[in-house]
Amino acid sequence: MKINWGTGIVIAIALFMTFILVLVYKMTMNQDYNHDLVVEEYYKKELAFQEEIDAEKNALSLSERIKGKKVDSGWLLTFPKEIDSSKIKGSVFLYRPSNKQLDFDFSIELSGLNLLIPDKRLLDGRWNIKVDWQYNGKSYLYKKEIIY
Repeated sequence: MKINWGTGIVIAIALFMTFILVLVYKMTMNQDYNHDLVVEEYYKKELAFQEEIDAEKNALSLSERIKGKKVDSGWLLTFPKEIDSSKIKGSVFLYRPSNKQLDFDFSIELSGLNLLIPDKRLLDGRWNIKVDWQYNGKSYLYKKEIIY
């Protein structure tokens, strides 16, 4: 049986459609390709973005910035000397881009001007740290990518 060019085109299109359908099926059903959003409610988060920008500007207006460094017992954040650490309220959020299950947050509890994130909570690799804090009725925000 001879296959003419019209039949060949139909076979080629059918094979291509089958390939695409198999590829779509594998990508949607395989958990290895499951990627999470950075935040669950990103539209709501986007509406509060100007407040975040203002808080970052407030943090930049301080004479010193928050400093972070790796120490033996974890990641140490040092707040500016010009502030009274007892008046600071806020939270720290650590986001792991590669695995949503490793994300965590906690409230700020300073020891002097230092805040230690324990080594047992951090795995080696990239983290995004976000310190959202209030001091004397003003909001401040510190964001940083860290490699632990």
